[in-house]
Amino acid sequence: MSRTTATVVRLKLSLLRGGLRQSSGRRSAFVASAAVALLFGLLQLLGLLALRGHANAGTVAVPATAVLALGWAVMPLFFPSGDETLDPTRLVMLPLRPRPLVRALLAASLVGIGPVFTLLVLAGCALSVAHGGGALAVAVVAVALALLVCVALARAVAAANVRLLTSRRGRDLAVLSGLVIAVGAQLVNFGAQRIGSAGLGPHPLRPAADVLSWVPPAAAVGAVRAASEGSYAAAGARLLVTAAALALLVVLWERSLTRLMTSPDGSTLQAADTRARDRSAGGLARLLPGGRTGTVMERALRYVWRDPKTKAAWVTSLAIGLIVPVFNAVQGTGSIYFACFAAGMLGIQMYNQFGQDTSAFWMVALTVSSPRDAYDELRGRALALLAITLPYAALVTVVTTALLGDWPRLPEVLGLSLALLGAMLATGAWTSARFPYSIPQEGHKNVAPGQAGLAWISIFGGMVAAALLCSPVITAAIWLNVSAGGDAWTWTLLPAGAAYGAALTWAGLRLAAPRTAARLPEILAAVSKG
Repeated sequence: MSRTTATVVRLKLSLLRGGLRQSSGRRSAFVASAAVALLFGLLQLLGLLALRGHANAGTVAVPATAVLALGWAVMPLFFPSGDETLDPTRLVMLPLRPRPLVRALLAASLVGIGPVFTLLVLAGCALSVAHGGGALAVAVVAVALALLVCVALARAVAAANVRLLTSRRGRDLAVLSGLVIAVGAQLVNFGAQRIGSAGLGPHPLRPAADVLSWVPPAAAVGAVRAASEGSYAAAGARLLVTAAALALLVVLWERSLTRLMTSPDGSTLQAADTRARDRSAGGLARLLPGGRTGTVMERALRYVWRDPKTKAAWVTSLAIGLIVPVFNAVQGTGSIYFACFAAGMLGIQMYNQFGQDTSAFWMVALTVSSPRDAYDELRGRALALLAITLPYAALVTVVTTALLGDWPRLPEVLGLSLALLGAMLATGAWTSARFPYSIPQEGHKNVAPGQAGLAWISIFGGMVAAALLCSPVITAAIWLNVSAGGDAWTWTLLPAGAAYGAALTWAGLRLAAPRTAARLPEILAAVSKG
C-alpha cells in the first residue's frame, strides 16, 4: 500500500471516529445501523446459500447483484452527506495527482458498513451458484471484482455530479430520497409477488438473468455460474468484461477528478445573464391570467419547482397517486375506483397553503386588505393546484381504466374524482385559514414542534369533511349501479361531478376568504414558528 493510500485510509478512519465522538446519540445510531446492516447481510448470505443446488439459484443471484450495483450508483445522489470523502474537492488544495488519489479513495471506499454488507451479499450470490473447486476459485475473483466495480461506480457517479450534490438541487434530491425509497419498495414488493407466484417451474426472470449475466458487475456472478457448468471460456470472458468495466469506471473517475481539480466552480464565474432568466420567467407569466390571480398562480408554481419541501410533497403525491391504482390494477386486485386516489392525494396539497410561505407570509398579508383580496389569493392558489391536478387525475383515471379494460365506467370514475377534488379544495381553503401551521425549512420534519395537533386536525379533519361533502355524488353513483337500467345513465356523473366539484370549490373559497382576512396576524404567527 502506497503512502498516499495509507494516509487517505487513516483519514477515513479518523473521520469515522471523529463523527462518533460528537454525541452519544450519533454513536448509538451508528452502532444500531451497523448491527442491523450486518444482521441483514448475514441473513441474505444464509438465504442465498440455501439456494445452492436449486435450478433457479442463478436466476436470483445474478439480478440481485445488478440491483446491488444500482443501489451503489444512486446512493451518492440521494445521500451526498453520508460520506465526507465523496466530495474530492475538499482535497483540491493538497499536492495530489488524480491517479494516486483515485487509488487512495478506492481503498478508503472499502472502509465502512456499506462495503461489508455488499461483500456479504456478493459472497452469497457467488457461492449460491458455485459448484466445484474451479467455480470456487472463480468466485473469489468474481466477488473481489464485483465489489470494486460497485465502489468505483459510486465514486464515479459522485465525482461526475459533485457540483450538483453541493448545490440547492442536490439538497432537493436528498429531500426526495425518502420518496425514491418508497417507490423502490413498491417495485420490489411487486417483483417479489411476481417471483413468488412463479413457483418452481420456468422462472419469469430467467431471460433477464441471462442478459444481466453479461452486464458488469452481475457478469462476475455469471462467470461463477458458467464455471460451475464447465464453460470456463464463458467464465473467463465474463470476468474480462467485469475487469474492463472496472478499468473504464476508474478512467472516467480520474477524468472527473482532473476536471474538478483544474476547472473553476460557480463561485468564481460571472452570474448568468439576468435578461435570459427574465425571458424564461416571462414565458410562464404569458400563459397565466392577468391581475392578482396570475401573480399568485406564478408564485405558487414557482414554490412547487423551487422549494424543496413543497417539491417533495408534490412529487410524493404524484407518485403515490399513480402507484396505488396502477399497481393494484396490474396485480389483478384493483378496482377502477382506485383512480380516485390520485385526486385525493393531490387535493391534500391545498391544505395548509400558508404554511409553505413560513415567515414570508407577512408580504402576502400586507397585500390583503379585504375579503375580496383574500378570495383572489386563495383562488390563485387553487387554480395553480388545478393546473397540475386536473390533467394528472384524468391521466391516472384513463391509465387505470385501460389496464382494467372497464371503459364504460370511465365517465363515472372521472366525475367522482372531480367531485372529490373540488371538496378537498374547499375544505383545504377553509382549514388553511382556520388551522395553519409552520413547515420547518431545515431537516425532514414537516411540522414545527408543538403544532402536530393542528396538522392532524387540518389534514384528517378536512379529508373526513371532504368525503362527507362528496356523499351526494357517491350516493348517486351507487344508486345508478344497483338500479335497473341505471348503467345507461352513469355517464351523467361526469358533468354532474364536475359541476358539483366546481360549486364546492367556489363555496369553500367564499367561506374561507373572510376568515383569512380576519385572521392574518394569527396566521402569520402560526406559520412563522418553524
